[in-house]
Amino acid sequence: MTYEEALTYIHSVCWKGSIPGLSRTQELLAKMGNPEKGLKFVHITGTNGKGSTAAMTASVLRKAGYRTGLYTSPFLWRFNERMNVDGVDISDQELAEITQAVKPLADSMADPPTEFELVTVIGFAYFAHHNCDVVVLEVGMGGALDSTNVIPSPEVAVITNIGLDHTEYLGSTLEEIAATKAGIIKPGSEVVLYPSTPGVLAVVRQACQDQNAPLTVADFDDIVSKAHDFSGQTFSYGRYVDVRLPLLGAHQLRNAAVALETVEALRRRGWKISYQNLFDGIRDTVWPGRFELLCREPVFLVDGGHNPQCLQALAENVRDYLAGRDITALTGVMADKDYTDMFAEMAPLVSRFVTVTPDNPRAMPAQELAAFLEQSGKPAQAASSVEQGVWDAIALAGKDGVVLAFGSLYMTGAVRHTVMAAGKGKSPV
Repeated sequence: MTYEEALTYIHSVCWKGSIPGLSRTQELLAKMGNPEKGLKFVHITGTNGKGSTAAMTASVLRKAGYRTGLYTSPFLWRFNERMNVDGVDISDQELAEITQAVKPLADSMADPPTEFELVTVIGFAYFAHHNCDVVVLEVGMGGALDSTNVIPSPEVAVITNIGLDHTEYLGSTLEEIAATKAGIIKPGSEVVLYPSTPGVLAVVRQACQDQNAPLTVADFDDIVSKAHDFSGQTFSYGRYVDVRLPLLGAHQLRNAAVALETVEALRRRGWKISYQNLFDGIRDTVWPGRFELLCREPVFLVDGGHNPQCLQALAENVRDYLAGRDITALTGVMADKDYTDMFAEMAPLVSRFVTVTPDNPRAMPAQELAAFLEQSGKPAQAASSVEQGVWDAIALAGKDGVVLAFGSLYMTGAVRHTVMAAGKGKSPV
């Protein structure tokens, strides 16, 4: 099987969409000899911030000398980004080899796995093959019935910021969603929580009591922002003083606090992680596409946030980093997302829009989005492709302006690739 054939199989239309439940994943893993049972995990769920928190945690563990797997979703540009060991994405050859081994087992199942379940099983086989000391495992959606929740009790179960998203699957209130996400809490693990509403806290506390799992809630009052610019930010959190973080935005300081508490929980469990490992790991975290600076002439930022909480954070960052600047927004959305509130938040902060159609069957056509945005009183023009939209936005911004790309993670990879391939970006994709 070639790499291309592997991707064709993984993305095949015969795979069902999101169907909660663990039985299919458990059956396929059993057919493979249960590779997940020989691994240790940090399991991370949440509505927002789980990817950033996972990236920081994995970076610290690598600095401590542990062979570290990282499993995240979705990818920005290449499928291989979804799983890596020690910061190196799975190779085309290994992805093809594992998929070839899994395919006949999956095909033999009366109730075959969904795409995400298949990818999760491939990830476990990959991490086991590389003898990972620990895997930082990001939940796909929810928690209790997410396919990643087949693992044994993790070292630490982490719940990041909870908001209203995927309500058709997870519940219509924060408390219902929290209960679903708290399903990753298991006996024998520690739990770290991003502060939330009293109702959410009560749900998580009860789940911890039921599983006899100690809970730590990050204390955001202990965060002190020291300095920030487009190169990153310096902050202190409790006894950690002058920590350097390359990710931008006040919301990333909150995610960093959760990551620091996660590392502390690991230290309590006997993992050998020095303070220098921690400082170096946070400093060298790589997590692209989240209020990321791609170039400086013009200033070009890209953010993959796509739900109300993400857009609130983005608006906060715009007011903080771009106050008084002339901003050209490059944007595209999914037609089934609540884009009305999204643009109500962002329209007052930008001067004009360039719209694109993200590469997804659910995407709203660029012309339709431009017509909608013109109702906000700001000029909007549609581009024929994401790539053309990048160049149109750059031309409109001029050398001294700002381009801000946001709206959907499904266009983020193409935006980054276009800017980087043109030699304008600060680093390769």
